[in-house]
Amino acid sequence: MERVLGIGGYFLRAADPAALTAWYRDRLGLDIDDHGLWQQQAGPTVFAAFESGTDYFGSRAQQTMLNFRVRDLDAMLAQLRAAGADVAEETQDMDGVGRFGWVTDPEGNRIELWQPA
Repeated sequence: MERVLGIGGYFLRAADPAALTAWYRDRLGLDIDDHGLWQQQAGPTVFAAFESGTDYFGSRAQQTMLNFRVRDLDAMLAQLRAAGADVAEETQDMDGVGRFGWVTDPEGNRIELWQPA
């Protein structure tokens, strides 16, 4: 059986694609080229389905949530707050898994930030 090798892309609709791309580059540090290609660091990726009524993604209209691995969650959240980003006040700790925080991009998409254990 053939198997997928990893996530090959994540695509977002946007009212202003150039501005949203710039936000991800400037606020989250995505080092992407003119074609959107990003060479990410090796590490774990979680694939999980949630109940349809979950509030975990923020708005119920949001069908998926992007999760980025980060080295230092507190530093990333402070950086985002200093830049005026919409950062959730709460964080979550899961034993053996890591720490989580959330930011909402300018188009209203909730993003999870994960500092693995």
